[in-house]
Amino acid sequence: MTDSIMADQIGRRNKIHPKKFALWVACASMSMLFAALTSAYMVRQASGNWLEFPLPNIFFVNTAVILLSSLTLHAAYIAFKRERELAYKGLLVSSLILGIAFVVLQFQGWEALAAMGVPLKLNPSGDFVYALSWIHLAHLFGGIAAILIAAIVAFSRPFKVSPARKLRFELTLTYWHFVDGIWLYLMIFWILQR
Repeated sequence: MTDSIMADQIGRRNKIHPKKFALWVACASMSMLFAALTSAYMVRQASGNWLEFPLPNIFFVNTAVILLSSLTLHAAYIAFKRERELAYKGLLVSSLILGIAFVVLQFQGWEALAAMGVPLKLNPSGDFVYALSWIHLAHLFGGIAAILIAAIVAFSRPFKVSPARKLRFELTLTYWHFVDGIWLYLMIFWILQR
């Protein structure tokens, strides 16, 4: 093999897939959005007229659910790569169910906030919690859609570990871990602000 052919092959192997790069850029921009909003939260908190309240316990249950969903989706990916079809499909469906459970629990969390005397538009402190969790939920819906598509593909097509399916699963997994990480960041942020 000539040096130029080897250099070309090495160069191709070191390149990131364009879809992965696009996802990472999108995640970086979403991270900046949440960083800006939590910065605005701190600035507004320092200006006074701030209602202090504890987070409803359901927010902590929700955190456990979303973290568990990340674990099950990662386990599904490992099972997929090892060609363990039944485990892959079962864990994928479990991840989807846990994602939907997070949505249901999030609505219950908002109801719990209102029941505690922190309805929307009462005080900026509560409004920030609603807004940040709504924006997170909007991003989570994208992850649920990706997992749903992965489940439809898993059950409607013959099982096969192909580069295209592996890439699709990796993109879904990366995005889901990102959304979970954002929720964990928000929870830690809110706990530290109390």
